[in-house]
Amino acid sequence: MPGGTRATRRREVRVDGEDTIPMRRPDPDSPEGRGGAGIVVPAGPPSTGRAGLDRRRILGAAIEYIDRHGLAALTMRRLGAHLGVEAMALYRYVPGREQLLDGVVETVVDELYGDPEVHLRAAHGWQDYAQRLAHGVRRIALAHPEVFPLVATRPPAAPWVRPPLRSLRWIESFLTVMTDSGFSPEAAVAAYRAYSSFLLGHLLLEVSQKGVQITPEDAPEGVPDTGTDLGQYPLVVELEELLSRDESAAEFEEALENLLDRLESVRAEGRVPGERSE
Repeated sequence: MPGGTRATRRREVRVDGEDTIPMRRPDPDSPEGRGGAGIVVPAGPPSTGRAGLDRRRILGAAIEYIDRHGLAALTMRRLGAHLGVEAMALYRYVPGREQLLDGVVETVVDELYGDPEVHLRAAHGWQDYAQRLAHGVRRIALAHPEVFPLVATRPPAAPWVRPPLRSLRWIESFLTVMTDSGFSPEAAVAAYRAYSSFLLGHLLLEVSQKGVQITPEDAPEGVPDTGTDLGQYPLVVELEELLSRDESAAEFEEALENLLDRLESVRAEGRVPGERSE
């Protein structure tokens, strides 16, 4: 399975000839498990003026700032000070805070496209694609826990998406893979709902255990977004009616039944959940 060996798997280490001591290997999806790998778009050193300032550098600086201080602390003024410029200098590249946050999400999600273990197409089947994507997203969450809750917010350009996922690029990619793999439009949307609900729910709980606030500010319903061309995401637009349906009750019931079925198999087999059978 992509993502390496299980983080909970132990190895035995002998110390001075005494009994072995169980030790845990680093979580393979964590920055430590990846050799310290983290952000792929560094901001660079603070500027002494406008020279060298561009959108890529601003977004890298914003991610660094959120990683260090949290999302709530980010303002255009503070980001400008972080870069050594006046806040007004930033508006040439990002019209406002909402566009800045959109860019932050897309920049972080773009790390998926630089991850050699994540496949952009279902070259080995949609299940392999989904497994690799899940581990890639988890690596992002662990590398940028303060940024990650922003991923699970409504995209201002497409607020109808349920469950919310701010990266339209991610949604479009997932729906494309599913439909190309034989899923009907209805089944592709159902797969998106189940997959994103599981993945985001699990990872938001995981980063919350690190003390991260998981309810970031979001754009109010109906606020227009002038910086996103929805023509780049034809499936998101085409499936708007399906993506906007609120199926929360039915999905909750189905997920609960699946969980209870799994727990029954755990009871019958007499094993601990998460423990692999040999």
